[in-house]
Order: sequence, then structure tokens, then C-alpha cells
Amino acid sequence: MDRSQKTDSVAQLNAVFNEAGVVVVTRNLGMSVAQSTELRAKMRDAGASYKVAKNRLAKLALKDTDYASIEAYLNGPTALAYSADPVAAAKAVVDFAKTNDKLEIVGGSMGSTALDADGVKALASMPSLDELRGKIVGLINAPATKVVQLVNAPASKLARVFGAYAAKEAA
Repeated sequence: MDRSQKTDSVAQLNAVFNEAGVVVVTRNLGMSVAQSTELRAKMRDAGASYKVAKNRLAKLALKDTDYASIEAYLNGPTALAYSADPVAAAKAVVDFAKTNDKLEIVGGSMGSTALDADGVKALASMPSLDELRGKIVGLINAPATKVVQLVNAPASKLARVFGAYAAKEAA
């Protein structure tokens, strides 16, 4: 990698750190190419990304960003998982790490808040942004549905009474 490629790589990583909602640092303990491809596919499906970056370049890219706290985790064979959604990357990495012992979660950061491995796992157990939106819509919609049922209840009871009288007279 020549100097211009390194400069481009640092600029790309800096852009990632400025846009990401969460960054998770993982340690690769000898994953095969197939396992790495599977992890990348799961990350892509979750709306996240997974990138193996040189630690020195990543440390340069971290300067003047909210994620400077993860610099201590960047030693050895590491990779970065990141996403705009604060939960997506953590959830995908933790799910993959449960089934694959060759991926170790080292730590991470959510903005300026540093997370250790347990913090990343706790973050992964939270509902995603889309799940939260669905719950909020359900909570807002439930009272409106009950109001409509209450308004319609007297009319439906009246209709049943008229129906019963009509059936009685017809008999």
C-alpha cells in the first residue's frame, strides 16, 4: 500500500467514524474466508458494514472524532463493524459471535460513549430503531382503535335489538 492509498484509506475511515451511530471492534481469531463472507452478508442484511483496517491507519482516522475512545482496543488482528443505526452492528456481531468462537468482541463506542464487550452485548439486546418505531405506532394506534369500538358499540347493540324484534315478528 503506497502513501496515496493510505491517505485515501484514512479519509474513508474518518468519514465512517463521522457518520456511524455505533462502532464495534472485533478480534479475528483465525476465521476462514467462508466465515468472513458469511459475517459480511449478515452485516449487510442488518444494514451494517464490516471492515478489516490496519490499526495504525484506523488510529489516525479516529483523531478529532467522537470514537477516539476505541483507540485502546486497536491492537492485534482487529476489524470494525459499524452502522448508522445504533443497534444494528452490535446485534449482527453478537449474533454471529454466538455461533462462531473465532470472532471475539473487544469493545466499541456509541458516539462519545465507550463500551466494553459487555456493553456491546447489552446494546445488542435492545430493540432496533425499526422495532421501536413499530411499537410506538402500535401504542398510538391502540387508543384510536378503542375509541372507534366504543363509538360503534351502541349502534351495533341497537342493530342487534332491531334484528331480534324483526326475527320475533317474522316467527
